[in-house]
Amino acid sequence: MNKFAKIGSMSLLFLLAFASVSFGQTGGITFSGSFGAGLVTIGAAYGISRLASAALEGMARQPEVAGNLQTAMIIAAALIEGFTFFALYICMIQK
Repeated sequence: MNKFAKIGSMSLLFLLAFASVSFGQTGGITFSGSFGAGLVTIGAAYGISRLASAALEGMARQPEVAGNLQTAMIIAAALIEGFTFFALYICMIQK
C-alpha cells in the first residue's frame, strides 16, 4: 500500500471516528469548516514537501543553478503558504 493510500485511509478513519463529536455540538465548531481546514493543511504540507524535494533534486543534479532554484523555491513556498492562510481563514469564518 503506497503512502498516499495509507494517509487517505487514516484520514477517513479519523473523519468517521470524530464525525459524531462534531455533529453533536450545538454551537462552536462546524464540521465542514474543520474538515476543510484539515484538507487545506494536508494539501499545503504535501505541496511544499513536493516542491522542496524537486528543488533539492535539481540542486543535486546541477549545483551551478542552486541559487536560482533556491530563490524560486522560496517564492513558490511563500505563495503556497499565503493561499493556505487564506483558505484556513475562509474555513474558520464559515458557520
